[in-house]
Amino acid sequence: MRRLLTVLAAGVPLAAAVYLPTASAETKDSAATLFTCAAPSVKAPAGTKVESVTAVNKEGGTINGTGVLGGSVSGVPAYCEVTVTLTHPGDGDHAQVRTWLPANGWNGRFQGLGGAAYLAGDNGVGLGTAVKNGYAAVSTDAGVGDALDTSWALNGEGRVDTALLKNFASRSQHEAAVVGKEVVDAVYGKRPAYSYFTGCSTGGRQGYMEAQRHPDDYDGILADAPAVNWDEFEIATLWPQVVMSNEKTYPSQCEFKAFTDAAVKACDSLDGVKDGLVNDASRCDFDPRRLVGTKVVCDGKELTITSADATVVRKIWDGPRTTSGKKLWYGVPVGADIWALAGHSEPDADGNVTGAPFPVPAAWAKLWVAKDPSLDLSKITYAGFTQLFQQSQAEYDKVIGTDDPDLSDFRKSGGKLLTWHGEADQYIPTQGTVQYRQKVERELGGTKKVDDFYRLFLAPGTNHCGLNGAAGSADGLAALTAWVEHGKAPKTLPATLIDADGQNVTRDLCSYPQVSRYKGSGDPAVASSFRCVSPSRH
Repeated sequence: MRRLLTVLAAGVPLAAAVYLPTASAETKDSAATLFTCAAPSVKAPAGTKVESVTAVNKEGGTINGTGVLGGSVSGVPAYCEVTVTLTHPGDGDHAQVRTWLPANGWNGRFQGLGGAAYLAGDNGVGLGTAVKNGYAAVSTDAGVGDALDTSWALNGEGRVDTALLKNFASRSQHEAAVVGKEVVDAVYGKRPAYSYFTGCSTGGRQGYMEAQRHPDDYDGILADAPAVNWDEFEIATLWPQVVMSNEKTYPSQCEFKAFTDAAVKACDSLDGVKDGLVNDASRCDFDPRRLVGTKVVCDGKELTITSADATVVRKIWDGPRTTSGKKLWYGVPVGADIWALAGHSEPDADGNVTGAPFPVPAAWAKLWVAKDPSLDLSKITYAGFTQLFQQSQAEYDKVIGTDDPDLSDFRKSGGKLLTWHGEADQYIPTQGTVQYRQKVERELGGTKKVDDFYRLFLAPGTNHCGLNGAAGSADGLAALTAWVEHGKAPKTLPATLIDADGQNVTRDLCSYPQVSRYKGSGDPAVASSFRCVSPSRH
């Protein structure tokens, strides 16, 4: 659970803590702006009613993150917290929109913050970091709960609470943008010069939803490791558990790591040099059967890799398929931590093993799809998995799929969308994001036309939301700001990555579809030793 919380914490819009422009965008007269922390009059966004508005002066200092994600940020200056509670008449919901406004030194910018897992917004750390860097920032709880709180999924009659799901899926983020800007205008006496959205995972999905459905909300959107294709990948990430239970084979964490390490070693040199990183995981075709018969030492015990172990790993990497072999979705990327989705107990005295599915997809399958909290996921057959997958698609694609490729209105609005995604993302298959980008290219006229407003960067060897500090770093918001405010489109995204030995290496992440290639000389740990090239067709 500790590892889970660490990863989820990386997905919270701590993006705000990492991706902050190094140059100030402070407007010329912002220092002279009169500041009064008082509850403003707020006009309700369309379809809502304002239940209450409060304003509280806060001293700042150290902000401790709420809920299971925790975290903290220190050195936060004094700020005003304006809380607007909204309801949708007839729905019985109560969504809180919090706007934090620095008492001094506002930089003229506005930042919306996304959530993580089932947390719709920020837990305080992202808001505090944004204020620390001069932003007025907004976040909404959408009327739902904490990151792993799914108590709101079903109503008292056992039916899906469609109003709260709609809040979580789409409408609350838009309403937060509308309310937040209105509060900024009321408190500072002027609207923000530029508006940005930042988020990773659930927050990344929310950024894409904003671009698709509310293209005028933000000038720039930083949406990383985005949970788009929600209705597909949430079920797909149960696949490792389904494979193990159906194959009646449960490789240990140590054995899974042996397969991953072998694949990374085999595919390391695809970029022209052995540097501890798989540059393009989608091209790694390592056959796990090569390890059959290999002995590995796990917790002091010598184990032999079996053909059954290899079959499980091959199916997990390949991804879910129907019983007739039709591919449903992408698997765990080669190089990613398989155990994250394939966790299980140690065998008991009778040799029985209990699977430990990742809580986020487990809840989605049980509550929203099956509407049965008691559903035994360990009993799902391959055919039953296909049925569950297709049911999720049919019922929720239009609600929370967030995969509409028509970004023409966002392009017309002048908006810019920037995304990075780790190639070793253990929770959200990287290829789902790549597929979405390809769909946008087909919809809007090809790579060059899409590059004008939307760029994707893939980070080798990087896990879920890993560039937020868990497995490296990148200043995505600085790149986005330069693009929005100065027209400097990012050809590369400078990043610090962690190689297979745990060492820091620098890389200039290439704008998709280009990939990084070693120049033939120079230190492999230094970005200048690589260049971006078109990917090999083979």
